[in-house]
Amino acid sequence: GGGAYGAAKAGGAFDLVRFVQQPQVLARIVSAVFALIVFACLVGDGYMSRPEDPQLYCIFNHNEDACRYGIGIGVLAFLACIFFFMVDVYFPQISNTTNRKYLVLADLGFSGLWTFLWFISFCFLTNQWSWTRAEDVYIGADSARAAITFSFFSIFSW
Repeated sequence: GGGAYGAAKAGGAFDLVRFVQQPQVLARIVSAVFALIVFACLVGDGYMSRPEDPQLYCIFNHNEDACRYGIGIGVLAFLACIFFFMVDVYFPQISNTTNRKYLVLADLGFSGLWTFLWFISFCFLTNQWSWTRAEDVYIGADSARAAITFSFFSIFSW
């Protein structure tokens, strides 16, 4: 058998091709790309100003919390993907079953939490976008829609 959490397979040489083909690694890469898209859209085009007023405001119904939440969730998700990607790289070298168990449970718990937070992000951004007046959006509508769309996709990738 594979032992507890694959501990019997601990050690051995690192095979990049086999590593990248693992489903959890592919899902992690996709999740990182989606998170990058969400926070890049919000940072790049999520704030705008009127021609007569230089004050920046969030494109989502002038609600700063919507932009902050989307950016925060995106940045933290991207950093978590990098962290868990590194855990995936070193995981085969860990022979202690207790450590392996805690890493697997941490990954599972974090993924569940982040799935829920992405759902909240999708609902919050969609709600605020539905209340946004068309005359308040000069540019950035496509970025706002992309942030909403990839928040939705992130629910499933996590």
